[in-house]
Amino acid sequence: MDQQERWNADMTTSISLDGEWKLAHWAEGERAVSTPAELLASGCSFVPAQVPGNVELDLERAGQLPDPFFANNTKLLRPLEYHEWWYTRTFAAPRAPGGQPWELCFEGLDIYATIWVNDVQVGETENALVEHRFDVTRALRFGQENRLTVRLGSVMNRARQAHYDAVLSTSEHRQEALYTRKAPHVWGWDIMPRAVSAGIWRPVRLQQRPATDFTEIYYWTFDIRPDGATIGVHLQFHTDAAMLDGFSVRFHGACGDHTFDYEWPLEFSADHCRIPVPGARLWWPKGYGEPALYEVKAQLLHHGRVVAERTDHVGLRKVQVLRTETASGQEPVKPALETSGRCDIPLDPQSHFQFVVNDVPIMVKGTNWVPLDAFHSRDRERLAAALALVDDLGCNMVRCWGGNVYENDAFFDHCDAAGILVWQDFAFACSHYPQTADFLDLVRREAEVVVTRLRNHPALALWCGDNEIDDNYRQDALPPDYNRINREVLLRVVQRCDPQRHYVPSSPYLAPSIALLPNARQRAPEQHLWGPRGYCKSDFYAHNTAHFIGEIGYHGCPNVSSIRRFISPDKLWPWQDNSEWQTHAVYHWDHPAINRDRIDLMVSQVREFFGLVPQSLEELALTSQISQAEAKKFFIELARQRKWYTSGILWWNVLDGWPQFSDAVVDYYHGVKLAYHYIRRVQAPICVMFAEPGRDKFLPVFIANDTRREAEVSYRVWDADSGEEVLSGTAQVAPNQNWQVGRARCYAGEQRLYLITWEVDGQSYGNHYLSGYPPFSLPQYRDWLKLIATLPRPFAADQVAL
Repeated sequence: MDQQERWNADMTTSISLDGEWKLAHWAEGERAVSTPAELLASGCSFVPAQVPGNVELDLERAGQLPDPFFANNTKLLRPLEYHEWWYTRTFAAPRAPGGQPWELCFEGLDIYATIWVNDVQVGETENALVEHRFDVTRALRFGQENRLTVRLGSVMNRARQAHYDAVLSTSEHRQEALYTRKAPHVWGWDIMPRAVSAGIWRPVRLQQRPATDFTEIYYWTFDIRPDGATIGVHLQFHTDAAMLDGFSVRFHGACGDHTFDYEWPLEFSADHCRIPVPGARLWWPKGYGEPALYEVKAQLLHHGRVVAERTDHVGLRKVQVLRTETASGQEPVKPALETSGRCDIPLDPQSHFQFVVNDVPIMVKGTNWVPLDAFHSRDRERLAAALALVDDLGCNMVRCWGGNVYENDAFFDHCDAAGILVWQDFAFACSHYPQTADFLDLVRREAEVVVTRLRNHPALALWCGDNEIDDNYRQDALPPDYNRINREVLLRVVQRCDPQRHYVPSSPYLAPSIALLPNARQRAPEQHLWGPRGYCKSDFYAHNTAHFIGEIGYHGCPNVSSIRRFISPDKLWPWQDNSEWQTHAVYHWDHPAINRDRIDLMVSQVREFFGLVPQSLEELALTSQISQAEAKKFFIELARQRKWYTSGILWWNVLDGWPQFSDAVVDYYHGVKLAYHYIRRVQAPICVMFAEPGRDKFLPVFIANDTRREAEVSYRVWDADSGEEVLSGTAQVAPNQNWQVGRARCYAGEQRLYLITWEVDGQSYGNHYLSGYPPFSLPQYRDWLKLIATLPRPFAADQVAL
């Protein structure tokens, strides 16, 4: 067979090794087992294990562990942190080697793994967040049964071998997390339980490496013009050909009925080229146009014959992040209009943070994306439903929070197709991480894998070094520039591997000139607005100075039916001195000085709003969901009211990753809270809403048009109790602007509910506004809720919080 014939026959062969394995475990060092042969000879007992999987889930299925999410059962996981875990299975290898190397590919190994094929050690791992590949050609027995064995060592025993310098710390008092490249939340977080876990948590496959194939292709939008666009391409391939003569690359792209073709000669195994796309269709975020995607097939040719090919989805768009290093720290000056007129706030060239796509400023309305599950092998089964919630809520951006894993390609494919921009944190959060050469090298290798995997997704708008680590340094009176991870290592990886995409060191980023100032948080252009968490319209929220809100949230109880699924019947009420409520609040420590009492916080927020302390489970669930819903509605409306002073808001968060009392608007069991319905309404691309009263005691009513088209909006505003019409009319609102249509007189202390409906292009929408100061009457709000529920995009008022 000559070389060309081998290329024609060289089809990538892949064998899935997912499915049923066997699992054994014991306290590390308890048995003298260090090889697969010793494992089988040890007489140890095995339980069936699923791959992808987590060890706790296998033990639960085997009856050795109760549901970890019920009651206080997460406490039972603690001893397992000191265990070693042995996975094993057999598989049939192909009959013949096929002439090319065979690789064992693990998409997720958690974490310190040693891997054997037929008693031959083929590799080790020390990072749970990225894929690992090992050449196993010499270890395979072709045409025979083979045994694959994986040992996962105790992560706690490995962690305590490290040296912890004085500068190292974590906000959750989890020093053991610092050297270990797992999702930061697994050690316990204020939104997740301590479930350190272990397992083969993503798919495994045996794959033959082709003799000739693309090593990488990087697409970016080189330019956009009125008559089309140009795609920039970087590519590299490997081949066993003796010489590199006669190679070329051919591209075919299709977006619906629009196509392009381009061919480029190659004289080396790496090159750049530019593909002209006349009449290109552009990719736009949700609300601003269609997220057009081209299916681009790249074919590697040798003397005119195809020897390798791959297909990517490419979006033609230009994303800019316009930001100043610091902000003024001054509140916006809002237009004072007596009747009608444009009321968005011009961008301050000296103080701003704004996303711009295809030269159009984007008003970001989105959410923080947090872990789908405490056990990440279940992420796949929860992903589609979670993304459907994001779509339904009208989000045009998600921020992938740095305490999580890096999501799989299915997540990014969905965001590409739905027009959802992605802010991607690297997986570092709330800690001072090691700065040793070995650790920095581990981080560099992780970042290279992650950036290279995700960089072709048009939805990906921003790389961010971490979550809140600049602020952690500030709290310890240390300059954030001490942190070489986000100031050097990650920056350099992005510059080398994804040079066309913006990078910001931290969220929020504290520039050297403000980092150690007392008001540093207020001087950052992007801010996380947590603060005292009092009444939702208190000065902290209403007078914030954020140009972009990266985090903001408010607590709300899960539905009663959901609470009954994770709290024991005898622990359902009262919540005070209730260990199960504390566990799901989330308490990781027995020491009260370390834990954060989120149940008491939630009750305090109810008391702020209604002037009462709930006397039953049902009353707490309802009242907390009301206070949460009004809070999150206000946060979003305030950000939209202050457009372009504030250019976006990413509220916390859509869906819980385990059963808990939290800021999420959908609980772990997919019980929808009231806030979900309110957010769904106020994130409509064209929305009519009230602004807060000014000094003249009038309530401005305005229309936010977050689209690229002029909108004709017919609206009506009326008093919910009397039915008296307050405002009505039709307005022409220019693209991407806010327009005040009128004002309503308000009186200090007068509590009223205004209902709003509007119509755009034959579709009806609804909103409401609660006027006055707390405390509000719970019976009165119950009656109002029935009216609010009947507005367009209705919901069942009598089912709220049940």
